[in-house]
Amino acid sequence: MKTNFDRPVMRTVRPLALTPPIAPPSFATPRSRRPERQAIALISVHGDPAADIGKEEAGGQNVYVREVGEALARLGWQVDLFTRRTDPEAPAIVEHGPHCRTIRLEAGPVAFVPRDALFDHLPEFVEAFERFQNAEGNHYPLIHTNYWLSAWVGLRLKERHGVQLVHTYHSLGVVKYGAIAQLPPIATTRLGVEREILERADRVVATSPQEKEHMETLVSALGRIDTIPCGTDVNRFSTGLSRRAARQVLGMGDDRPVVLYVGRFDPRKGIETLVRAFGRLRDRDPQLADAQLALVGGWDDQGSDGRERRRIGDILQGLGLESSVTFAGRVGHDRLPLYYAAANVCVVPSHYEPFGLVAIEAMGCGTPVVASNVGGLKFTVVPEETGLLVPPQDVEGFAIAIGRILKDPVWAQQLEARASDRVQQTFSWSGVSGHLSDLYRRLLAATIAPATPADLNAVRARAVKTAKVS
Repeated sequence: MKTNFDRPVMRTVRPLALTPPIAPPSFATPRSRRPERQAIALISVHGDPAADIGKEEAGGQNVYVREVGEALARLGWQVDLFTRRTDPEAPAIVEHGPHCRTIRLEAGPVAFVPRDALFDHLPEFVEAFERFQNAEGNHYPLIHTNYWLSAWVGLRLKERHGVQLVHTYHSLGVVKYGAIAQLPPIATTRLGVEREILERADRVVATSPQEKEHMETLVSALGRIDTIPCGTDVNRFSTGLSRRAARQVLGMGDDRPVVLYVGRFDPRKGIETLVRAFGRLRDRDPQLADAQLALVGGWDDQGSDGRERRRIGDILQGLGLESSVTFAGRVGHDRLPLYYAAANVCVVPSHYEPFGLVAIEAMGCGTPVVASNVGGLKFTVVPEETGLLVPPQDVEGFAIAIGRILKDPVWAQQLEARASDRVQQTFSWSGVSGHLSDLYRRLLAATIAPATPADLNAVRARAVKTAKVS
């Protein structure tokens, strides 16, 4: 198999600002007078960093790209976030701050297109990116792509310009497709791109040790992988609000146990497992007969999100649970901590999650988590310490786990304290962006010093040894 080790080493010739200033200049300083910063590009073709979270196909990836971008800007980088324009009324450029902006490029129709139908429009995205770069007179020596669609774009830009390429998967096709009966037509293309990006990117970022293991064992042994977790806003998602106060704001009763789900309405999110477990729990345990389930997430009645919402509604009606379940709809990040704080337990029943942002948001607010024992959730949730893990789609297992937390308030308080501590210590965006910033500087520094024949021979030898081991 041909790998990037057989390719000539390409170097940028533009001087690089390798050590960004720690403290950004005043926001009042005109852009033209600010000290020059090193510009980098984060690409998220289908996940608009400036989109309202909760819309169709808008979730954890959107949050990750925007939060990382803003945090990197605070560390001294000039960060441009590139995505595809889907709304003719929306601005082409959104300024998140003086050094971080979202740039919406036209590639295909200026309308929502499901992600599995976007591949044919990627060449247009590459051309639009290059036109923007040329018009600005800018050069991005490092590009960080997100999801496999963006990986294809990044690989083309690396071929043309020799940029340093970093990639975060957010979801692995080989794992996702293992959980569904019928593969979509795009599956073969996606799997090929995911293998190519792992073998050719200068660095791939795994968000958990479990994801790193999946890459090495299921995709390719030739990747260069760093493990850097996702993060959360530890100031917003914190224990600063009591359960009673949160329920008063939301109009909930003080005494009833509340079970919470936050996320999109998608069959792979496992909402059906949760509602069936919730029904089983209420039916057989008199202590929990008055429990309430809050489903937080937006939907488009005409899209796949709406179809799943209606399907879940039919299941609830069949179980006789309509009066015990609240559909809260799409909730802004300013009010989302209220729901976490109001709940006794947050459930993440996904069939697969490479990381699981909802879990750390809930834990940051001091809410124990019951989650599927899959992917990055095995990293974010510590069993018996910050919550419980259950096999995916195990209705009985989820019912038992939720019941354990609801019926043991003393133990639940211990879980709450440890959950909050874990998030504060491990999953802040400032910490995540600090690790990424260090990675970027190392990669950019490597482009200055030319590679010697001995260096190239050593790299090839390591690749051959790794291939034989695998």
